[in-house]
Amino acid sequence: MTSKSSIGLFILLISLLSCKSEYKFVLNAPKKIKITNELTISVTDKNKNPIDSISFSIDRKKIKSTGNTATLKINDYKLGKHIITAIVFYKNKTKKVTKPIYFMADSSPEIYTYKIINTYPHDKKAYTQGLEYHNGYLYEGTGRKGSSSIRKVELETGKVLQQHNIDAQYFGEGITIFNNKLFQLTWQSGKGFIYNLETFEQEKEFKYTKSREGWGLTHNGEKLIKSDGTERIWFLNPETLKEESYIEAYTDKQKVEKLNELEYINGKIYANRWQLNSILIINPKTGKVEGVVNLNSLKTLIQKSQKLEDTDDVLNGIAFDKENNRIFITGKHWSKLYEIVFIKK
Repeated sequence: MTSKSSIGLFILLISLLSCKSEYKFVLNAPKKIKITNELTISVTDKNKNPIDSISFSIDRKKIKSTGNTATLKINDYKLGKHIITAIVFYKNKTKKVTKPIYFMADSSPEIYTYKIINTYPHDKKAYTQGLEYHNGYLYEGTGRKGSSSIRKVELETGKVLQQHNIDAQYFGEGITIFNNKLFQLTWQSGKGFIYNLETFEQEKEFKYTKSREGWGLTHNGEKLIKSDGTERIWFLNPETLKEESYIEAYTDKQKVEKLNELEYINGKIYANRWQLNSILIINPKTGKVEGVVNLNSLKTLIQKSQKLEDTDDVLNGIAFDKENNRIFITGKHWSKLYEIVFIKK
């Protein structure tokens, strides 16, 4: 054997030994899992090298493990995206391995239809973005730059009793009334406004701290609840207006995006979806989409009485009269507002 051949063989042997000793960790976990199932995660090395120990966590919260494996009940977790992290200890070294996982609802949403109880006039010039019922009146937020406003409206007649137009640079979005103040979001300006409920005089403004856009707004009596056009629903501190936490809307199969106008009704979040004539019923603790109200035929009904000029003229606007357990809905540029009840199919 020549010296060159010997050198080549030696290099090949060193290379093979090096490859065998190289650590290539794999974090084993499903891509998605239903919340009622038990989650098992583990770490292995592709080259079957020994591992000293592993520390597992989900969203930075440490979980118990046995050897290279951890098993966990996840029924108390929120739905949506989570990050699994494994800190692997080996040969006096450590390496962090991460992987996303999606927790899904345990069952598909219930399907609802509806019944119309009453029909009321509605200003068809209103590009409805937010709707609220308070002390016998409707309060409405309208959108589009140059025509965004907040309004106080007489339910029976649809007459606008009071109106404040916001600066033309802003695209108005969802509204809610909390602690005798009216809160309004703007779409892409990253800020919201707080008004005196009686005079509509602007008292404060606030910036979004984590989300990029403002879409729908409601409250649960303790915190403001905000959508941003994604699957996320944010919970805001009513004093600091900081977005402190969020849930993500998921079914047993997928996330549900484009959440728009919101209303908090009997412990659940009701949400319009942009460009779809449906309302989702969402669990505020987990994000599970528990129900879907199909209102396609309602848009068909409104089209029989008026011509909708724009493809944007879809269902948007949910208001709840808590005292009388009444739900009101309308749409962008719709000439009517409906009191309806939801009926499970």
